[in-house]
Amino acid sequence: MRALVLGSSGGIGSALVQDLRARGADVTGLSRREHGLDLTDQDNVARAAAALEGGFDLVFNATGALQIGDHRPEKSLNAIDAQAMAAQFALNAIGVALALRYFSPLLHRSGRVVFASLSARVGSIGDNRLGGWISYRAAKAAQNQILRTAAIEIARKRPEAIVVALHPGTVETPLSTPFAGNHPTITPRQAAEALLAVMERLTPADNGSFWDWKGQPVEW
Repeated sequence: MRALVLGSSGGIGSALVQDLRARGADVTGLSRREHGLDLTDQDNVARAAAALEGGFDLVFNATGALQIGDHRPEKSLNAIDAQAMAAQFALNAIGVALALRYFSPLLHRSGRVVFASLSARVGSIGDNRLGGWISYRAAKAAQNQILRTAAIEIARKRPEAIVVALHPGTVETPLSTPFAGNHPTITPRQAAEALLAVMERLTPADNGSFWDWKGQPVEW
């Protein structure tokens, strides 16, 4: 098995790399910190993809950010900042679209292949009952629509492809720890193992779907 992990130096990304390699997979990792991958820069993403040889069974996008710069998630409409919102969309939505454009063609053209991206339950429109976190929620909701739409197109050329959004739970990483509050948390290793187990059970009939780390579907 060949796997490509985007965001491989982050908490979940690095745990995924370790777990996949322990299972005997040939894993390529790309990250901003170690390789200069910047999903907010289209030329950068195009160059990174062009440098890779295709034939991956799995492309996993583990990038994302809840807080970008000094802008914390909004608690009210009065906290909305246009630049902060644009930064959320640039990474958490447009960045995923660029990852799909340039890295999904590197998947095998035949057989079961998976393109998975870390989303978040707070990006679910139907599950939103608390409000707040407008920019992050909206960017993740946009990502979900991008993945859903891309799944339809990718399946036309790769009928056995599975494109999915995944909610990893509240993971003990620098991204989520400051905002975990009283929510139960899991370690990056637990999240990686759980997400890999979820992906192993998916079939092409699940293409274009949204799942949490417990293997339960998440409403859009």
